[in-house]
Amino acid sequence: MATADFSTYFLYRWRYVIGYTLIGLLLAGLLLFAGLAVPNGLSDLETQSVIRSASLSFSDPSSLAVTNLPYYLLQAGIFSLWDVSNFTIKLPSLILALFSALGLIMLLRRWFTPNIAVLASLIAITTGQFLFIGQQGNPSILYVFWPVVLLLLGTQITRKRRFKLLWKILFAITAALSLYTPLSIYPLIAITLAVALHPHLRAIIRRLSRPRLVISATLAAIIIAPLVYLTVINPQLGPTLLGAPTVWPPSLVDNLMTVVKQYFLFWEPSTTTLMTPVFGLASAIIIGLGLYRLFRTRETTRSYLIILWLAAITPVLILNPQFTSVTFTFSVLLIAAGLTSLISYWYRLFPLNPYARILGLVPLVILVAVLIGTGLARYTYGYHYDPRTAPLFSRDLTLLPEDTRTIVTSGEKETDFYKALSKYRTDIVVTDSPTTNKFTTTKAAQKDYEGYEVSDIITNPFVNDSDRFYIYKKQP
Repeated sequence: MATADFSTYFLYRWRYVIGYTLIGLLLAGLLLFAGLAVPNGLSDLETQSVIRSASLSFSDPSSLAVTNLPYYLLQAGIFSLWDVSNFTIKLPSLILALFSALGLIMLLRRWFTPNIAVLASLIAITTGQFLFIGQQGNPSILYVFWPVVLLLLGTQITRKRRFKLLWKILFAITAALSLYTPLSIYPLIAITLAVALHPHLRAIIRRLSRPRLVISATLAAIIIAPLVYLTVINPQLGPTLLGAPTVWPPSLVDNLMTVVKQYFLFWEPSTTTLMTPVFGLASAIIIGLGLYRLFRTRETTRSYLIILWLAAITPVLILNPQFTSVTFTFSVLLIAAGLTSLISYWYRLFPLNPYARILGLVPLVILVAVLIGTGLARYTYGYHYDPRTAPLFSRDLTLLPEDTRTIVTSGEKETDFYKALSKYRTDIVVTDSPTTNKFTTTKAAQKDYEGYEVSDIITNPFVNDSDRFYIYKKQP
């Protein structure tokens, strides 16, 4: 019997074009859905991000002595162009999440076979953790963005013959900017050690043009120079960038238990401002299989790099377990490695039978489909409908009446947020002593004001704490 030639089939010849097109459409749809609908509110971290972005001033260098400065500058620029709203607060993260996902897809394509890259990409972009930090209007997305871009550009330098100077310059700029984000130094340490220890990478580096390396290093030094100055005027910035715990000495036992709960407590899932466990049981098993393959192929450059990265970041996570998102990138790489092991094992069982090879992929496709479906369902229902989680995200900014001109606030955090809002909405005045005929108060500032009466109450759909704004008018 003649062997069927599947390469002549239309779906087979165009399978990767169709696959990546579907991934692109799914990614765009999910990010818009996450940015506009789920969790449909702002967390405390997002309001703090707005306050910090609005406080930046080049005339006051101390205001720039903060971690994640590039993110806050981007967010402040977006506010200047399009005002402050729920969407513009999240827009910097949505943009960076899009580039992170595209970069991750390209990285997977270069490190693994195309079929593995498609499956791992689908799992990655539908993971609840990625969608959450992708829509969260604070710098959390940088923990995914910087490693992905660094690994992708590093791969371009070692594999591409064209535009090598461009790749070197972009790598140097990215590496320098990443140092403004906590823990970003550790991927750079892993890359440096891999170059120093792996003979193949050493050979590549020796062949690189010295003048071009000097140009790239000079650009990196220019970008890093402001960070050095900011660290001098704010000494606490340095330890924070290294991921040092705020409480010293840290409780290693408690921290280790926190890490275990975040990654391995599958029978007690939790959804607050962080969905735990970070990966489901099936994904964790595939990651474990990827780790096994990693150590079996430890002589390869990518295994060297990931092992060194894990060795550098694990102690920091135990000392300071709040940086959960930093593990996302290499977790996806391990998922891809685990899928490679599964498919390779099946192909070794049936090296010549095309029907058995294709039939064996059916359970794997079902597994990936289940991972995608459960990831999306867990994200949507966890952040939008869970009564323990939904109230953690404030909808006040969308509820604030458009005709508000004077808003009375109470409390430092609340006042700082609305003052940040008034910086970009110049028609709004924030005060604690109203003098106009009509004004709006937050719930915390609501009380009896002499000569005024409440005309309207603005509420949200939550059962508890539903009254959010009170509109006062002068008594007739």
